[in-house]
Amino acid sequence: MKVEEVMANNVICINMDDRLTVVRELFIKHKFHHLLVINNNGELIAVLSERDYFKATNSNQELPSANDKDLAMLNKRVHQIVSKKLVAIQELSTFSAAIKLFHDTGVSCLPVINSKNKPVGILTWRDIVKWLYGKVNAPKA
Repeated sequence: MKVEEVMANNVICINMDDRLTVVRELFIKHKFHHLLVINNNGELIAVLSERDYFKATNSNQELPSANDKDLAMLNKRVHQIVSKKLVAIQELSTFSAAIKLFHDTGVSCLPVINSKNKPVGILTWRDIVKWLYGKVNAPKA
């Protein structure tokens, strides 16, 4: 089985120069936990997780008592908070290769890229659990 059979195709991409205000809006609107960061050629260069975003911002910015410093955090740009260590997998890779990569690296998602390093999907541990659940609960023939 190939990664492309299990991955989610609906990915949201952002640019390294996007402000965290954009990131916040995308996380709220789409209810995703990961955004793929691309360069000007559309090639994948990083992943920004919701966890990365929360580490870089302050929960006070949502409160009426938010001060200028709290709100200024949202003016930071993606390149200021994103980790440069990218772990990704090719769309034609095997499902077992993806599981090994999850195990060996400890990441919570694998961006799926084509041969030109352009994002075509994303595979998360939730996708794997969903697939396993379907297998375990499949009707017996």
